[in-house]
Amino acid sequence: MYWSKSFIYTAKKAPAEAESISHKLMLRTSMIKMLISGVYSYLPFGLRVLDNINKIIREEMNASGAQELLLPALQPIEIWQKTKRDEQLGEVMIRFQDRRGRKLCLGPTHEEVITELVSRYVQSYRDLPVILYQIQTKFRDELRPRFGIVRSCEFFMKDAYSFDKDIEGLNKIYDRMYEAYENIFRRCGLNFLSIKADPGVIGGDISHEFLVPAESGEDVVYKCSGCGHFQGEQEAETKLCPHCKKNMIKVNALEVGHVFKLGTKYSDVFNLKYLDESGKENPVIMGCYGIGISRLIPAIIEQNNDKDGIIWPKEVAPYDVLVLPVNITDKDIFDSSKKVYEVLKKKKIKAILDDRDLRAGIKFKDADLLGIPLIVTIGAKFLKDKKLEIKSRRTKEVKFFDIDQIDKVIRDAK
Repeated sequence: MYWSKSFIYTAKKAPAEAESISHKLMLRTSMIKMLISGVYSYLPFGLRVLDNINKIIREEMNASGAQELLLPALQPIEIWQKTKRDEQLGEVMIRFQDRRGRKLCLGPTHEEVITELVSRYVQSYRDLPVILYQIQTKFRDELRPRFGIVRSCEFFMKDAYSFDKDIEGLNKIYDRMYEAYENIFRRCGLNFLSIKADPGVIGGDISHEFLVPAESGEDVVYKCSGCGHFQGEQEAETKLCPHCKKNMIKVNALEVGHVFKLGTKYSDVFNLKYLDESGKENPVIMGCYGIGISRLIPAIIEQNNDKDGIIWPKEVAPYDVLVLPVNITDKDIFDSSKKVYEVLKKKKIKAILDDRDLRAGIKFKDADLLGIPLIVTIGAKFLKDKKLEIKSRRTKEVKFFDIDQIDKVIRDAK
C-alpha cells in the first residue's frame, strides 16, 4: 500500500470531546470517525486492526473445538419475553415495530436466539457436546456513550455458547474457553487479569470476567507499586501486595471478556432437552463466553502507547513495516524505496510506503503516531552502504541489515 492511496489522515491534536488516550489516538490516526454519539465508522486503518483481532479470535476458538456461525441481529421480542430479559434490559434494548406489526429488537446479545436454534437440532446425547460461536454486531441504547468505541451503541462482540450433557462436561468446556481467552488476550499484547464476577442479567451460577487495566475502564483493580502485580477489587483484602508487600494502587480497568456457567436457565425456557443412553429426557447444560472485540482495540492502545503515539503489538499491527523515503524528489532514494517495498510484498510482508512529498521530520512524527512495529528508512546512507536502517517502534533501537535478512528481522521483532 502507498500512503497516498491509503485513506490514512493524521492530526496533531484530537477533538476536544475525546476523553481517553485511546480515543484521542484513534481519532488522530483516522481509525474511527463518529457519525452520531455512540455510533462510529471504522476507517481502513482501524479496520485492519479489527480484522487482525478477529483472525486471532477465530484461530483460538477453532482450535478449542468451537464452530463459527452467524445469527441474525434482528430478533422478535417474544423470545426475549420468554426469559423476561426484555424487562431486565429495559430501555437499553433498541425496539421497534415493522410495517407488518411485528415487535422486533436489534440484538444486544444472543442467548435466546442460539438456544431456540439449538433446540431444533439437538435431540440425543450423541449430539453433544457442541460449541458454537459468532462474531456479530450488537446494539444497545447506551444513555451515556463514552470513550469512543469503549461504550458505544453499536459494537462488535465474539459470543460463544456451549451445550453439554452435565455439569462435568460444562466444566471441561469452561476451562477450555478460559484458556482460549488467555491465549487471545496474550496474543493481542495485553496485560490482563481475571476475577470471579456477578453474572448479572446473563444469568447462571458462576462467571469470571477478564479485565485490562486501562484509563477508560469503569471497573477497578489494584496494581502493586513495586512488582506490578494486579488483583481484583474483591481480592484486595489489604493494601499491600501479597508478593512483595509494597503498596497496592487503585487503577481503572476495562472489561474485555466474560465467561458464564449458565446451567439450565435458557434450556429450561426453550425446552432444550436430550435423551440420554437409557432414553431418559434431561435438560441441556449451557455456558456462554463473550469478548468485547470493539473494546479490545482501545484496551490495546491504552497499554501500548507513549508520548509520540501508538505502539502496536506485532500480531494486531495494521502493517508490519513502514518504508520511509526521506526525500521522494530524489529519484535514487524513491526508486530504491519502491524496490524495497516490492521485495517486502513478494515476501508476503504487510508494508506501507510513505510516498508523500513532505519533510522527513513530518514523516517520522507520523510514523511514531501510527505505531507500525518497524520503520525502514531509505536515505543517503542506504544508497551508499546498501544497508537497510530499521528502527523498532517499541524499543526505538536502530539496526542495519542487508535486504535479504528482512524476513528474520521481522520474525524476531518485538
